[in-house]
Amino acid sequence: MNEPLLRELVPAVIGVLGRRGADFASAEDAVQEALLRALETWPDDPPRDPKAWLITVAWHRFLDASRAQASRRGRELAMEVEPPAGPVTATDDTLRLYFLCAHPALPGSSAVALTLRAVGGLTTRQIAAAYHVPEATMAQRISRAKRRIAGLPLDRPGDLDTVLRVLYLVFNEGYGGDVDLAAEAIRLTRQLVALTDEPEVAGLLALMLLHHARRASRTGPGGRLVPLAEQDRSRWDTALVAEGVMILQAALARDRLGEYQAQAAIAALHADARCAAETDWVQIVEWYDELLALTGSPVVRLNRAVAVGEADGARAGLAALAGVSPDLPRYTAVTAHLQERAGDLERAAESYAAAARAATSVPERDHLTRLAARVRQRASQRGREEGPPKPAGPGRSAP
Repeated sequence: MNEPLLRELVPAVIGVLGRRGADFASAEDAVQEALLRALETWPDDPPRDPKAWLITVAWHRFLDASRAQASRRGRELAMEVEPPAGPVTATDDTLRLYFLCAHPALPGSSAVALTLRAVGGLTTRQIAAAYHVPEATMAQRISRAKRRIAGLPLDRPGDLDTVLRVLYLVFNEGYGGDVDLAAEAIRLTRQLVALTDEPEVAGLLALMLLHHARRASRTGPGGRLVPLAEQDRSRWDTALVAEGVMILQAALARDRLGEYQAQAAIAALHADARCAAETDWVQIVEWYDELLALTGSPVVRLNRAVAVGEADGARAGLAALAGVSPDLPRYTAVTAHLQERAGDLERAAESYAAAARAATSVPERDHLTRLAARVRQRASQRGREEGPPKPAGPGRSAP
């Protein structure tokens, strides 16, 4: 059974039910039931027209649910006669669902889950497995999200910035369970690029492709994190890099710069370097300046300090940290990195250890712990090589 095709049909089927009078929550529930039925029956008895099959089964599921609610009897009778579908296309339905699922009223986690269900066509079980939470927990999250947007029509104008943020959240979840969320986010973003004419959508796709190209080199044996400077660049996917750069160049040529295009430009500069030593850090700092002007983001300011440290020296990087809040995630790890590069090994070891204690994942904690141990060893070795401090000579005081 072609499961990717099945998922691609979901937005169109929800759209058809919506045009027949179903509210979003009921339409989405009915389509999910139809998907489960398809997974059970299609391997042995595939339909000649998968989309028509899904529409028929989902519509019947919706009518059955309506009949079960006596208070909605009048509405049910009105819907027994199927209204014409109208001129709205499946493309329109998909774009509406993007906007509806990424509604600003929804918290990010709920918007992501709803987008994966209604636009991505994933089941609740698949989404729960990807997020490593019980299926019942994910079902509650999705139900709450649908209640929040109940009553909103499918043609309500949406916020593209919110849609892009949700897609980027999906991408950053990476891989989990039996669903590769990074690949799913790329698939959905490709779809959105085909539906819109906005350079920022293309910029987001380019950013995803450039990051995804490095995926195979990001971890070592046992899930050990491998920082960018130490990655085996021969393992980068050159086809994805080339595609990402091509898409980015076309977007930048539109002269409507946005934050995803700026981030993609930074990723492209990393991808362009044959080794870490050849990275064009000066140009990366310039792109961070553009990104900071666009967003004013403290996280961007933190990342810019790292780039400044590479371009102008560790002391300059530490100075660039002056305007960054120490409460930011990764602040202590960035400080440790710059302290190490500046030769302040004792303080760097302490900072790495503090960053490890605050880490939110086991791979990150282990990585920072190893860095702390390595820097402590270097500090100890340097102390042995320098020997004990020499006594002050006659007529001089010790410093």
